[in-house]
Amino acid sequence: MNKTSLVKIGAAVTILGTGIVLGSVWSTQAEGNALKPGSTQDPVVTKSYVDEQIAAALGQGGGTTPPPTAPGTVSPQVEVVTVKIGQTLIAEQGAQFVVRAGMALAYSQDVDGISDVTDGKDIKNGQAVPKNHLLLFPRDGRGISPDPTVNKNQLVVLVSGGYTLK
Repeated sequence: MNKTSLVKIGAAVTILGTGIVLGSVWSTQAEGNALKPGSTQDPVVTKSYVDEQIAAALGQGGGTTPPPTAPGTVSPQVEVVTVKIGQTLIAEQGAQFVVRAGMALAYSQDVDGISDVTDGKDIKNGQAVPKNHLLLFPRDGRGISPDPTVNKNQLVVLVSGGYTLK
């Protein structure tokens, strides 16, 4: 072998050896800076820890048990109401209706209509109300009545909230 070949081999061995030494030193330093699980610098926390911290910040003490609900809070009951021709089912503010049987027409004393939550549209006075759609009544004085053009039309309506049958 000539002298230039030996110099090239020596340079390659030196560069490779230096790379191995530096890589192992930097790797060791990186492992030393790793976060320990459960330490204050650990970014991963459990839900119970977060719940405890929120409760402590709100002054409710620790623990993960949610505070009890207020007594006397009752969910609204669903009632089945039958509406005959000539009658109008008038909703109180916040009531909800679902027409289950019969052909219904919307009733409103003003230009605003009834909110059809299922379709996401407004049903104006005198328009047909589709079956099995959730109707929301934001104000008093609106309701539904049977379509008088349909023979022997009778509505069966699920009602949640206050109402009057006129």
